[in-house]
Amino acid sequence: MKDLLSEIESYWTTRAEGYSEINHKELNGMQKGAWLEVLKGQFPEKAKDEIKILDIGTGPGFFPVILAEAGYKVTAVDYTQEMLDTAKRNAGNLCERISFYKMDAQNLEFEDDVFDVVISRNLTWNLKDPKRAYEEWCRVLKPGGKLLNFDANWYGYLYDEEKRLSYEEDRKSVESEHLDDHYLCTDIDRMEKIALQMPLSSINRPSWDRKFLKENGFESVAVDTGIWQRVWSQEEKLNYHSTPMFMISAVKEEKNVWSENDGMGDSDSGYDRKRDLEDAMLCAAPGMKKNGFLRLGGGEFSLPYTVICGSHPGKTVLITAAVHGGEYVGIQAAVELADKLKPEKIHGRVILVKTVCRKEFEERSGSVCPEDEKNLNRVFPGNPQGTRMDRLAYEVVQKLHSAADYYIDLHSGDDYEQLTPYIYYAGCADEDVVQMSRKMAEQADVPYMVKSNVASGGSYNYAAACGIPSVLIERGQMGGWSPEEVHSTRKDVRNILCALGVYDGMRSYSNYYPMEIEDVRYQSASVSGLWYPAKKPGDIIKVGEYLGCVKDYERNILETSLSDLNGVVLYQTGSLQVIKDGPMIAYGSFSRRKDERKKKITNYWAKRSDSFMEQRRAELHSDMADKWLKEIGTFLPDGKLRILDVGCGAGFFSILLAKLGHEVTGIDLTPDMIIHSRELAKEENASCTFEVMDAENPDFPDGTFDVIVSRNLTWTLPDAARAYKEWIRVLKTGGILINADANYGADDFSDTADLPANHAHFTVGDAMMQECEEIKRQLPISSYVRPAWDLETLGKLGINRFSIDLGISSRIYTKKDEFYNPTPMFLICGEKNKCNN
Repeated sequence: MKDLLSEIESYWTTRAEGYSEINHKELNGMQKGAWLEVLKGQFPEKAKDEIKILDIGTGPGFFPVILAEAGYKVTAVDYTQEMLDTAKRNAGNLCERISFYKMDAQNLEFEDDVFDVVISRNLTWNLKDPKRAYEEWCRVLKPGGKLLNFDANWYGYLYDEEKRLSYEEDRKSVESEHLDDHYLCTDIDRMEKIALQMPLSSINRPSWDRKFLKENGFESVAVDTGIWQRVWSQEEKLNYHSTPMFMISAVKEEKNVWSENDGMGDSDSGYDRKRDLEDAMLCAAPGMKKNGFLRLGGGEFSLPYTVICGSHPGKTVLITAAVHGGEYVGIQAAVELADKLKPEKIHGRVILVKTVCRKEFEERSGSVCPEDEKNLNRVFPGNPQGTRMDRLAYEVVQKLHSAADYYIDLHSGDDYEQLTPYIYYAGCADEDVVQMSRKMAEQADVPYMVKSNVASGGSYNYAAACGIPSVLIERGQMGGWSPEEVHSTRKDVRNILCALGVYDGMRSYSNYYPMEIEDVRYQSASVSGLWYPAKKPGDIIKVGEYLGCVKDYERNILETSLSDLNGVVLYQTGSLQVIKDGPMIAYGSFSRRKDERKKKITNYWAKRSDSFMEQRRAELHSDMADKWLKEIGTFLPDGKLRILDVGCGAGFFSILLAKLGHEVTGIDLTPDMIIHSRELAKEENASCTFEVMDAENPDFPDGTFDVIVSRNLTWTLPDAARAYKEWIRVLKTGGILINADANYGADDFSDTADLPANHAHFTVGDAMMQECEEIKRQLPISSYVRPAWDLETLGKLGINRFSIDLGISSRIYTKKDEFYNPTPMFLICGEKNKCNN
């Protein structure tokens, strides 16, 4: 470590003069004013002489010089003495307002809680231990103090070939414009060797910084990835286009800074400021709700909000509506959520902003701001010096994103959009953020979820790129709303909150588990005209299929829309007119990614497989075996039969039927169950075949089996309708399907009040029962009315001569023993007729 520090110090000693020349260029260019405006905009509202500022890694002193000229007092530190000497020369007479110290940024020699502001530029990437540096910077900040760090992924091209190509393009651009190449002016080989030893060179930033700061002493962390556009000259933009600078602003945690009575900070804390009234509005006492209007941008924007502070500590979830002012389902859902979410059930905090584009909503302006003709959801991270929508986006990032650990954005179809309900999840972010965003999306009761591959522009996209797991719910269309749509969106939000551990409660049952959509096509109209769609949202489409056309007033076709993939229509223009370059239709293909629910189900039953085998072993030697054989035997044809036991578990049915002389194959998705079924069959001297296989995709030829039996399986299947279809396929003509199941989805397995002390549910444990409940609520079959749904589904698939027995439980479970099933079972028997062939 010491040798590396010496090498870094030696390198920057040789760079001091050249770096100073760059700073002089900045001082004489547009950068000086631009940087000063950015810094002052982040400083607390105090007299200049009262603000204690620390500049870490000051280099030739650019920040201290411009701040001292503006009337501030600055403490500046650097590890390189030559840099400090250069900085002092550059400061000249301003040194009376600047204190210079030689100091390691990772081991500051100041007392705790000294500074109001800590600033740094282009330093953290060059630190061997950036975590310790951040901890030190937090330590010397006063409670409520502000950290401003400006940096970039400067040497990411050493680890990423795509970044390398972009870096080389920058070199070509600079050369073609006959500008100074800032890299070629340095000992680049030496610097790259140092960079390869720096941990942040290979890390995706700024999401790493945001996460670390949020977890280590900072309560509000905002990221501005567009800062370079405001502070860099054209020469800098060309030199560093592939490595754009970001700004991280973070507030050190401050206890008891908000008083409901006066709205002022605690002056005894040494940080006498308003506590950013905008930030304070987002605070509430534990177990309380607070409603009002959130002031952003110094009062330019006033947004209706509710903050619900839970009775228990935890994370913060941001929920926004009306990022598009003409989309109403989300607005009403946010209004109702603010009323119905209970603080005593919340762990952490929920911030609901009911209309982000309030003015546009109240004036019925739709999704585009009339003032600047911009769509808010296209301009994130925004610009404080930009137009109205730019400024609003910037304030949302700085004040709302900065507070969030998770983000849910509520949308619907604009006044011209038809859509099928679906949910976007962020896909252009760190892998852990993408995975958590996907988990959030899985909780929604919608047919489809779409992975977004955009990192900016949209509010939720940008939040995710900065490290905040995020989703966007789409429900409602054509500028309308209904109570049913609002209720469904509320349910989706509640399910997400429950899954995140932010809200106490079980996930609600769903009618859908979202299928993943990828490779989305957003077709825009190439001409303005009259639009005649041939499809509806939710329709399945094939490559080359006709989707609609644009005509003129004489009915001449101006443009034809054809699908270029197999997939589903997500949304389309529902109005008669389309506008040139405006949206026409959007559709996407189905992902080949495996259903994650099956993995969860398999893992669950694998954990239960040992105890399950013991139960089945005991059941085989109890009177339960004879009872089940009697029930099944009623439906079995004469003779030796080829039987498939679907979801065989530990092989109970397979063993019973094999002992009768039938040729039995048992299949189960859980490998541990198949292992145990083979062990049990060997113990019982039963000749059976067992295979690991998916009940929804049995790998057998058509017409293979005389009989299919199943017990307590269909309630666990993600797509029970597909399973039934496949079982009928592998049945012979005239073959018999026997399914014994129950409406388990309507029962709470964690309720064991009426069960005997030796019942299996007591051996499973609360955690396993809770896991089972969570899985059930992601299975659409849990919300069906059974067995009515089963009969309807089998009827559509061509099964006839039904037999339905609702009294089987009363004959099987005659006493409350270890095998007792408290949920009434049903038994369905059906015959495959000839038209199924």
